[in-house]
Amino acid sequence: MTHHAPHEQEIRAAAAHFGRRRFLTTTGAAAALAFATNLPVAGAAYAAEADARKITENPFTLGVASGDPQPGSVVLWTRLAPRPFEPGNGMPEARVTVRWEVAYDEHFKRLAGQGRADAHPEFNHSVHIEPTGLAPDRVYYYRFRAGSWISPVGRTRTAPTRSARISDLKLAAVSCQAYHDGYFTACRHLAEEDLDVVFHLGDYLYEYPVGANGGARNYTDRTLPAVFNRETVTLEDYRLRYALYKSDPDLQAAHAAHPFIVTWDDHEVENNYASDISEDHLPPAEFLVRRAAAYRAYWENQPLRRPQRPQGADCRLYRRLQYGQLAQFDILDTRQYRSDQAYGDGWHAPGPESLDPARTLTGAAQERWLIDGWRQSSARWNVLPQQVTFSERRNATGPGYQLSMDAWDGYAASRDRVLAGAESAGADNLVVLTGDVHVHYAFDIKKDFKDPGSRTAGVEFVTTSIASGKNGADKPANWDTYLAANPHLKFYNGRRGYLTVTLDQDTARADYRTVSAVTTPGAPVRTAASFVSEAGDPGLKPA
Repeated sequence: MTHHAPHEQEIRAAAAHFGRRRFLTTTGAAAALAFATNLPVAGAAYAAEADARKITENPFTLGVASGDPQPGSVVLWTRLAPRPFEPGNGMPEARVTVRWEVAYDEHFKRLAGQGRADAHPEFNHSVHIEPTGLAPDRVYYYRFRAGSWISPVGRTRTAPTRSARISDLKLAAVSCQAYHDGYFTACRHLAEEDLDVVFHLGDYLYEYPVGANGGARNYTDRTLPAVFNRETVTLEDYRLRYALYKSDPDLQAAHAAHPFIVTWDDHEVENNYASDISEDHLPPAEFLVRRAAAYRAYWENQPLRRPQRPQGADCRLYRRLQYGQLAQFDILDTRQYRSDQAYGDGWHAPGPESLDPARTLTGAAQERWLIDGWRQSSARWNVLPQQVTFSERRNATGPGYQLSMDAWDGYAASRDRVLAGAESAGADNLVVLTGDVHVHYAFDIKKDFKDPGSRTAGVEFVTTSIASGKNGADKPANWDTYLAANPHLKFYNGRRGYLTVTLDQDTARADYRTVSAVTTPGAPVRTAASFVSEAGDPGLKPA
């Protein structure tokens, strides 16, 4: 790990100062984070107020975003950053008043709401507005003002009421946008889609260093500052990395066009971490200071509601959203509560360790919450937006196959409990949405993956990456092997892109969208394949 020494010392000092036992409590983690970053422990507001009229450079360099739609409300987000690539973003260590407006039209002739909020330095001058009293299931436009500066205009949409009988819903799923692996061209195309909502399924950013030329972007017109050419460890590191990613015009366009519902995977903190266990097996108390910093920066930079604000190293990110009687969305967090990967991670043959019934990917509380939510669901479609591949994925034909210990395959008992819970709850028409693996997959979810003839319990749509893995290929090297070894795998493509899913009363339709390249900007988008699954008769058929 490429720690830089002063930050490593800060983290060690914080962990040692508070001790593991106290640290593993919420207050201990919050106190240690404050100790390591000079933050107020309880999020107390700074008394000092700066005059927004004295901001001399555009503070809206990171764009705007909206998210977590409800029938009468949606979160509106921005962050003031006149100089986004510098620590502190060119903002004073004082709170600044930001005005916001929500309108029925993009010219702001008819306002639906307006107000003021403070952008606090301890939240890196981010603002999270939760306007209320909006009408359900309709488009709104929003913007922010600070001093004489006006932000770009964002477009958002509220959710329908829970009892509404809506005819259809179109969503997109995206994941894995490694800045250093290429341009976010897919986000530009995403911005132009006609969608109700976008689900970001994790790896919004990567902790790895980004060089002066932007890695595979190979910039010739700019030089990125050295602050990015190191692994993210501290709160300042993560904040700056979000600034780099959010400065991307294609990502800004996608956020300005659609509300996002976000969840994280591993790279928002560190590759393949599991609960309080780091990839490099740091002492948990040290790693939890890093996790607390990462979680705080994530909340600061995403359109999330107050209940999702972290308390130290803990954050309740799993949550449920309804879209009328058509769809219930149960958004999972499969990182924060999981057992450590079996057999030291990687690909291994299943065995006693990976098959241990005590192993969990979700933690017991989240598992209960999920199944209880299904019991109460009256939705036509029960959709599970989450991170890692749910269906079995063998890497070879015959008895010598291996499975990924980081995916649900490494937590087979956890998957069995979830599938049994869905069946006992009568959760009809299960659709799992997945990211992580930088490829498009379409799976039939089998009750028993060892028996291809067993009941199909639902379908899984896996979206490829926005940029991670660079350009990719339509048929990766293991394409033939995977399709032969996994008869429930109906489609596999290794290009970059995203996924759209259209739900109506009768079908769930997935369109797999791909771009030809990301190492050069401006590639066109195409639909590589389309599949439908019928309500009441799960299983994928070519559309």
